[in-house]
Amino acid sequence: MLMKVEDMNKVLYIDLTKKDIRTEERADLFDAYLGGTGVAIKLLVEECPQGIDPLSASNPIIFAVGPLTGLYPLASKTVAMFKSPLTGNLGESHCGGRSAIAIKFAGYGAIVIKGASDIPLYLAIAGDEVKFRDASSIWSMEAVTVGRVLREVEPGAGVRTIIRTGTAGGKMVRYACAVTETYRHFGRLGLGAVMGSKKLKALVISADKSVEVPKTKRKEYKRVYDEIQDVVVKSDAMAKYHDLGTPGKIYSMNKLGGMAYKNLESARAPEKVARELSGENIAEKYLSRRISCAHCPVGCVHLASLRELYAPGYYFKTSTMPYDNETIYSLGFMLGMERAEDYLRLNDTVDTVGMDAISTGVTLAWATEAYAKGLITKEHTDGLELKWGDVKVYSAAIKKIVEMPNEFYQSLAKGVEYASSVYGGQDYALAFGGNEMPEYHTGLACYLNNLTGARHSHLDSAGYDLDQKLIGTDFSIEEVASALLKEEEWRQIPSSLVVCFFARKVFTPETVLKALGAIGLEGWTEDKLNDIGRDIHRAKMDFKFREGYDLTKLRIPKRIFEVPTPNGLLKEEDLRRAIEVYGKMIGR
Repeated sequence: MLMKVEDMNKVLYIDLTKKDIRTEERADLFDAYLGGTGVAIKLLVEECPQGIDPLSASNPIIFAVGPLTGLYPLASKTVAMFKSPLTGNLGESHCGGRSAIAIKFAGYGAIVIKGASDIPLYLAIAGDEVKFRDASSIWSMEAVTVGRVLREVEPGAGVRTIIRTGTAGGKMVRYACAVTETYRHFGRLGLGAVMGSKKLKALVISADKSVEVPKTKRKEYKRVYDEIQDVVVKSDAMAKYHDLGTPGKIYSMNKLGGMAYKNLESARAPEKVARELSGENIAEKYLSRRISCAHCPVGCVHLASLRELYAPGYYFKTSTMPYDNETIYSLGFMLGMERAEDYLRLNDTVDTVGMDAISTGVTLAWATEAYAKGLITKEHTDGLELKWGDVKVYSAAIKKIVEMPNEFYQSLAKGVEYASSVYGGQDYALAFGGNEMPEYHTGLACYLNNLTGARHSHLDSAGYDLDQKLIGTDFSIEEVASALLKEEEWRQIPSSLVVCFFARKVFTPETVLKALGAIGLEGWTEDKLNDIGRDIHRAKMDFKFREGYDLTKLRIPKRIFEVPTPNGLLKEEDLRRAIEVYGKMIGR
């Protein structure tokens, strides 16, 4: 079935409590806010009552795609939006795989899931048909196994996505993730926990439609498509993401002194460790293949294979897992791993249970330091002796976070912000706005980004990148705050289209306008895009403020002021001042 581009504004509403569905044409949202993040935040404000418990039935889940999905290379992401059980405010996570193209070609611009089921279930969405399936038999399964089962029992193939949770989601670990196509994740801020609270194990979304470009635009569309494709595959714009992937920057970041090591005991791991955990070393020894999201020629998803003896008599198993710079940071550097295979083994454990790797690694790093300082004991850890680089102990601890056998692990399952508020050690509890610290320790911009970004994510405005550009220069706090805000406002446009952020230098304002015009979405200008980006950003921040986020009450861990960055020691008064300046810029 063919759909027109301008008809891609249908929203599917699913009520898990009543087992009911309905659809609405929401041209009012898609015409004004494009799709993706722009539409998702408007739907979240509409559907999420103020002040609700994120793990209550009242918390909606919104999946949204954009107008370029399925029509241009790298427009391959789905935005998920919800109230985060980790931070208590905005939850926003992006994922690739086949999720975006499956939703789009099933006929929807967005899906809104409300309520909670009385029994475990999964949703089977095949175009216009939606079925509620009993998931009791797969509720306690790992995400990988769930995918295998549902591929067999649900009809259809091709353009199909399976979004599912692991055991951590069912147990409502606050930073549980959702997995798609085995190797892609809605990682941060706890979508898996929200799905678990709704007794929603998975969504199987199958496409039965395609999009028709207007006849009068087809020559123009082909020209613009080819221009974008040529930049992606014939220039070096995306080469680094294909060759070594994001781990290509690991060694250089450590050499720069911007890589947190052992809970930021220092910002530079020993040379031997840095080389062992480098992207070059892992690729040389363990890289097995590269895969891409749907309609993307880059292949930035790097998979490692690890062969291990599991029983005497030469009985081996081979595990395959994705790896990237953030997991190498959080489960390698932060935990003092000295061997790449130990990092990969731990990464596989996290992936198996279905938890966000960054939050898991940072939380365990705090627990390890707190254990060494005597704040927690073996009585708390259920007999585990937490120590740097011990992959077996960390693997056991991860499983206990899911099982929650005592109050300590129940606290760890709520993240480092909560756990440190109970057991102490907040000076080295590395969370910002409640979200665990991403990779970079580069200076003022990265931490202002982490504290004030709408998602508390390094991808909000790439502060780490600005920090590196500022090394050795004189700059003012106002200049940093202004640059970060401008970047974050613009990033609402690619995340509404929805374009992979790795392609942000490909999809310039000029290219975005040509891409929209070539599929018949005319009337946009660069000024209008900038205005919409600003509106979307403010809507996200307003939701955060509505849910209790307060710039004046942000906790900042003292540790970040004790370890030099590539821009020297960071001063707390400078960071507090930057937060104040940023607040004034957004009218707070």
